Amino acid sequence: MIEFFSKYKIFFMFLWFLSLSAFPVMAEVSEEDKEQFKRPAEIPFPATNPYSPEKVALGKSLFFDPRLSANNNINCASCHNPSFGWEDGQPFATGTEAKPGKRNAPTVLNRAWGGEMFWDGRAEDLERQALGPIQDPLEMNMSLDDLVVKLSEIEGYKKQFAQVFPRDGLTKMNIAKAIATYERTIVSGVSSFDRWIKGDESAISTSAKNGFELFIGKANCADCHSGWNFSDENFHDIGVDTTDLGRQSVTNDTSNQHGFKTPGLRNINQRAPYMHNGSMDTLEEVVNHYVSGGEKRTSLSPMMKPLELTQQEISDLIAFMNTLTGEDRPVTLPILPY
Repeated sequence: MIEFFSKYKIFFMFLWFLSLSAFPVMAEVSEEDKEQFKRPAEIPFPATNPYSPEKVALGKSLFFDPRLSANNNINCASCHNPSFGWEDGQPFATGTEAKPGKRNAPTVLNRAWGGEMFWDGRAEDLERQALGPIQDPLEMNMSLDDLVVKLSEIEGYKKQFAQVFPRDGLTKMNIAKAIATYERTIVSGVSSFDRWIKGDESAISTSAKNGFELFIGKANCADCHSGWNFSDENFHDIGVDTTDLGRQSVTNDTSNQHGFKTPGLRNINQRAPYMHNGSMDTLEEVVNHYVSGGEKRTSLSPMMKPLELTQQEISDLIAFMNTLTGEDRPVTLPILPY
């Protein structure tokens, strides 16, 4: 028997190696690592714009109303569609006159926890963000003064604004407050990842668990994609091929050149194409970009370094990201005021 095993030693070692490849090793992730990614218990609303169900209902009507655009043909949901992870599935947003925008439409998911808004952070909060696309000539192309007049001629809106804002009624700022309040309620649903970090070991696969271990470790993803929404809410040049100055166009600081907001990763598999310019169609393309280390230039983030990941590790990372899609409730369309 000993002679038999000695004779076929190499063969048995090969079988042992194959068994390791076929059955991935279970990832070891601490409870402390999981804790930083747990869902918050409540949605934060600012004291300057507190929550009310009536304000949410008004904001939802405005969000889905094409009358907020100059040609009455697009609304906020045209670029932030719930069917596409609250994006629009296109490389660049398209405006009221079918003109392409300059950037990919970012999601409005979980923006209640956000800092500066837009890819370049030019809006301080959701209230200011809400008014930006309305006025943009490449988007809804509607002056705020004209919009106030237009909505004032709709009896249903006059009544709603008077109820929600009894002191000053229908104003530019109150339009912003209503839309922002509705946007804060757009929160991704509980995902299989959420169930796993709460203790359900069967909620995600071994491959996804290994992917999470890579995400917070060897692949360095969590350096920027941190917290429950997987974003540090900061701006980084990650070496995407682009001439867009990004954050520098806001700060005039050359160290911010080509810097763009770290997108959150919730419902990420619904939100292709990826990057500020929609230049990557799949999550595999995105991971391979990070593996390459990105385009080398002086503004490139020091955190961007080539990664040595196997194809299995890339697959594991993607398996993990797929667990971040929540079980979202269907979005019902509002009956618009008239």
